Amino acid sequence: MAQSGRKTTVVHSIQHGFIPPTVKDLLEQSVQRLASRQGIRHAIVGIEPGDQSYRWIGSTGMADPLGTPMMPDTPYCIASITKLFTGAAILRLHEQRLLSLDDPLRKHLCPELLSGLHRYKGVDWTATLTLRHLLCHTSGLPDYLSESPKGKKTLLDLLAKEDDRSWDIAEVIQIVRTWKNAHFPPRPFNGRRHTARYSDTNFQLLLSVIEAVTDQPIHEVFATLFYKPLGLAHTWHPGSPAEIHMPAAAMPWVGDQPIVKPLAFRSFRDLFSTANDTLTFLRALVTGSLFDSPATAESMWQHWNPLAFSLIPSTPGWPIEYGLAMMRFKLPRFLSPWMLTPTLIGHTGASGSWLFYAPEADLYLTGTVDQLRAAALPFREVPKWIRTIQMARAKKP
Repeated sequence: MAQSGRKTTVVHSIQHGFIPPTVKDLLEQSVQRLASRQGIRHAIVGIEPGDQSYRWIGSTGMADPLGTPMMPDTPYCIASITKLFTGAAILRLHEQRLLSLDDPLRKHLCPELLSGLHRYKGVDWTATLTLRHLLCHTSGLPDYLSESPKGKKTLLDLLAKEDDRSWDIAEVIQIVRTWKNAHFPPRPFNGRRHTARYSDTNFQLLLSVIEAVTDQPIHEVFATLFYKPLGLAHTWHPGSPAEIHMPAAAMPWVGDQPIVKPLAFRSFRDLFSTANDTLTFLRALVTGSLFDSPATAESMWQHWNPLAFSLIPSTPGWPIEYGLAMMRFKLPRFLSPWMLTPTLIGHTGASGSWLFYAPEADLYLTGTVDQLRAAALPFREVPKWIRTIQMARAKKP
């Protein structure tokens, strides 16, 4: 086994269908380069073209501090990619007429629980918040995880320095209430582009809405809507009954420290999954087969708002745009004057995870490096792979 320092250069892979050798070589090299970066213990990359002529998943490195090899079928935390599942669940419930995207939040969650949630310049805007505001990150609500009023520590800071802990939606709301001002009033839906601001608070509220509308825990809702119809056998919420039947997941890291916070992971309510499952899910979402009507899927990318510039490394910001529970990434021409950047739609996670569809190239891409200090890595690397694959396609055999 070839070694580079303490990191293996061996790429384990699974392949279905015929993949051009030049593309396969490129992907193996990409996996190796990802894992060679400082602070990254393992990497996994999955890809499938729109015509389903092949599906390739490659991995390298160690999945945990004990040295367990990272394999192509090793599950990992997909982090905020979970927002695609949450948004799709809201849209499925919309199709079933159990809710409407323009329902006030207070229609589905207790008004007393929400009291004083959104205040801006002395005005309480809570009653005007809709599910659409939450899906689009246009609510103006602060992020309960990564933001805090001046002089106070964020919940993420506290988690880094304290023992493991859990929280529920009431505590999320109470954290947000400590802000005297939200970032802005809920944005109007008038066809214009309005600056959005990424906030995990929005999707914690949406998860609670899903449970309230269905009268089921979120893991049962997702199993009914996604896991069973799509055959997602290795996707689960931490702490759910399904977890005990799942293989050991890869461990995420922050710098040189592995993250061992089971209570916190349950409270984040982010999914664990595999590259194979996430590719299957994204294909069903983008093609519209996940929904009763393809128009439902198309609503996710019909209108894009630019995210506000973010100084928080783990929080997405400009030049990313946001639709309905979905990101769009394409560098403005002035930032890439000599080379067109492929458009990516989908989502990333704070752990350096990604799940994208590239429309021009008709490619589905997934993977992770499980490093919280590499949240921006997918936006740098994935476009490079797509361009190189496109060039390899254009070459004659």
